[in-house]
Amino acid sequence: MEVKKEGSFIRNSKTMFIRSLKLSFRNPGVLALALLAPASMLGVFVYVFGGALDVGDYSVVNFIVPGVILLSIAQSAPIISVRLNDDMNKGVIDRFRAMPIAKSSILVGHVTATVLQGIITVAITFVVALLVGFRPQATFVQWFMISGLMILYIIMTVWLATLSGVLAKTAESSSGIMTLIGVLPFLSSGFVPTDTMPNSLRIFAENQPMTPIIDSVRALLLNQPLADGTLRMALFWCIGLAIVFYVLAVKTYKRRTAK
Repeated sequence: MEVKKEGSFIRNSKTMFIRSLKLSFRNPGVLALALLAPASMLGVFVYVFGGALDVGDYSVVNFIVPGVILLSIAQSAPIISVRLNDDMNKGVIDRFRAMPIAKSSILVGHVTATVLQGIITVAITFVVALLVGFRPQATFVQWFMISGLMILYIIMTVWLATLSGVLAKTAESSSGIMTLIGVLPFLSSGFVPTDTMPNSLRIFAENQPMTPIIDSVRALLLNQPLADGTLRMALFWCIGLAIVFYVLAVKTYKRRTAK
């Protein structure tokens, strides 16, 4: 019996995963955002603002790529907020709950599809970065570490977007909370060194989640030594916030769908 239930959950989750992907690809704006956002941001920062950015001994493109990656993920994650909120408000999830399927598979399908889309967004960002002059020096082990850290960051961001989706009253407002995570990379070491900032802003920038994540990715990509505790702090923020957002999102989802 237990094996049957597990198989049912996996099968149901796969079905919901495919459904979520199809919903995304039916919306041309989703593909345009994934393809054009990294290219446009890199183009603006490298060719428009590049001459004005003080990034020390780095080339501008090598310095800003980690920040642009985080921004790209933040721009793609609200997809799940709108999609999940739309399903809840239009009664789609109520109809699914009336079917003989694993109830948790509905949420799992949305989340896993969005995580995959986030990974694709990161891959596209790397390709565009290479085209505008980015030259990583990472070893195989460092690429493995970068991939793991990026996946953790995507998972954390997706669960925040999920929480936003189940909390919001309308699909239009469901991406509102995600504005915060879209702003934080600008208030970090993503685009200029923190020591060039005013003192109060520098203190905030050095102690918010994005800075250790960006610093870790940058050092690994360029094969540079990591400052003591930087990678550990990046992992702490990604894993810790992912757990918090997961617990809050699941509890809120269960409460709203139990009505």
